[in-house]
Amino acid sequence: MKDVPTTISFFEMLTPFVASGKKTITIRDESECHYVPGTQVEVFTLETNIKVCDIIIESVEPILFSEINEFHAEQEYLELPKLKEIIRGVYPNTEQLYVISYKLV
Repeated sequence: MKDVPTTISFFEMLTPFVASGKKTITIRDESECHYVPGTQVEVFTLETNIKVCDIIIESVEPILFSEINEFHAEQEYLELPKLKEIIRGVYPNTEQLYVISYKLV
């Protein structure tokens, strides 16, 4: 079994929404699907590696890119077209993704 991740990074522009509790999920690919529900994780900015806050992982659920909808966009605190654009920018050819749900500590 892989080591349980203890940190996660977000684009700097999204970290205020994580820290305020407005953003409650993140959608990642298989390389980042190993978070364990119930574990506490430190949040860092991707660009500058500055610690923002701590979160508790609530669940990790598989999702296909084609299944991402308005509900996910609300949880991401983004407009759906913007959310899909960001995901496609990071994971250009990936259909199988994972929804990581979390809450602030």
